[in-house]
Amino acid sequence: MKLNIVLVEPEIPSNTGNISRTCSVIGAALHLVHPLGFDISEKAVKRAGLDYWDELELYEYQSFAEVQRNYPDGDFYYCTTKAPNTYSQVAFPVCEEKEIFLVFGKETKGLPEDLIRENIEKAIRIPMKEKMRSLNLSNSVAVVAYEVLRQNDFKNLEKRGHLTNG
Repeated sequence: MKLNIVLVEPEIPSNTGNISRTCSVIGAALHLVHPLGFDISEKAVKRAGLDYWDELELYEYQSFAEVQRNYPDGDFYYCTTKAPNTYSQVAFPVCEEKEIFLVFGKETKGLPEDLIRENIEKAIRIPMKEKMRSLNLSNSVAVVAYEVLRQNDFKNLEKRGHLTNG
């Protein structure tokens, strides 16, 4: 299973930087859909993921439709506060060849409602208290990504920590 994180029109550079760090340490590719609310070379983006930027598999697109065209066999999940089902209700694929795409919208508006309606069976949410807007985007990415990885037994990730001497 190959995990991909898609950010549609992200606006806050430090969120994207934090997400790039998460992608680097879990081996996920990061797909950025323009327009971005910042320049990808901005210090705030790189500072958050600086130690890991060389490990990041990064792609940029002019539209979400371009992402879909490039991965016609991809298994897309749309992460939104407007979804009827939670991320933990999904049995994510464990097939070795399958590409999973977790799609997140911009910080201020989320994903377009038309996109959610068209894919409502694949729309998922993180449970939270009523009348709360949402978690921070980088936290949301980590929560859902780690559920996908857990269901795949954290394949290719270090599962045991090691104490250092002294």
